[in-house]
Amino acid sequence: MLVRTCWGSATDRGTVRAVNEDAALTYPPLFLVADGMGGHDAGDLASRIAVEEFAQMAGPEFVSADEVRAAFDRTVARIRAEFTQGRQGGTTVAGVAVTDQADLPFWLVFNIGDSRVYRWTDETGLAQVSVDHSVVQDLVDKGFLSPSEAERHPERHVLTRALGTNGTAEVDYWMLPAAGGDRMMVCTDGLTRELRHDEIAEVLRLNPEPKTAAVALVNEAVRRGARDNVTVVVVDMAFVDVEPDIKFDQRYTTAQRAAGTSPVSSRGWDEMLDGATLPRRNLVEE
Repeated sequence: MLVRTCWGSATDRGTVRAVNEDAALTYPPLFLVADGMGGHDAGDLASRIAVEEFAQMAGPEFVSADEVRAAFDRTVARIRAEFTQGRQGGTTVAGVAVTDQADLPFWLVFNIGDSRVYRWTDETGLAQVSVDHSVVQDLVDKGFLSPSEAERHPERHVLTRALGTNGTAEVDYWMLPAAGGDRMMVCTDGLTRELRHDEIAEVLRLNPEPKTAAVALVNEAVRRGARDNVTVVVVDMAFVDVEPDIKFDQRYTTAQRAAGTSPVSSRGWDEMLDGATLPRRNLVEE
C-alpha cells in the first residue's frame, strides 16, 4: 500500500486578540490544530504542549489509534503539571492522522472542543466530520435550536469539553476510509466564526493547492474582521494504490452520515456510539 499526502497551513492572530493562542502540527502522518484558552502564557502554553506531545509520533507512514490516545493522555498530564496553584488553562484539539486497517489506508479523525475537521471531495463537496463540544451544539442535538440559530446564540463559544486542568479528556474519534482525491481541512473556530459552510467549500474548490487554500481561508477570515485567532490546515490524499470498499455501522448522527463517518467513543474503541449521546462536561469560555 502506497500513501502520499500533501498539505499546507496558515494562521493569524486576527484583528482583536493580542496573542495568537492557536498552534498547529503539520508533519505526516499527523495534522492538527489546537486552540488555547486562558489568555497570555496560559492558552498559548496549553496549545503548544498539545502540539509537542503529538509531534512525538511524526515521521512513520502510519500511526495507530492507541498512539493517538496516548498522546492525549500525555497532553492532559503535562497541562495539569504546568498549571498549578489555581492557574487555569486549556486547549481544544482537532485533527486527522493517517492510519491503516487490514492493510487499507484510513483517516483517523479526532476532536475535543469546538475546533473542527471537514472532508471535501469533488464528488461530495464539503462535509463536517467532527461534532462540536459546546452548549449550543447540545441544544442543536436536542432539537432546541436550528443550526442557523446556533450561529447567533450568545453562548455559542461556551465549551463542554476541552483538554485542561479539570475533569477527564473525553475525545471523540472517527475512522474514514481514505482514497485518492480526499481533502481534509482542520480549523480553529476563528475560521467558522467568519465564514459560512458554503463559503469554505467554495475556497477549497477554487484552490487546488493545499497551502494556497489554507492561506486563502485565513486571509478571508481576517478580511472580515477575524474576532479570534484563525488557524487552518489543509491535507490532500495525493495517491493511494488501493481504493477501500468498507461498509460501516449505520447509527450515525445526520452530520456524520452526510460525511460518511463512523464515530468511536474514547471510552471503548470497539463500541460504536452516536457522538451526540456522549456526556457533556467541563464548561469553559474561550
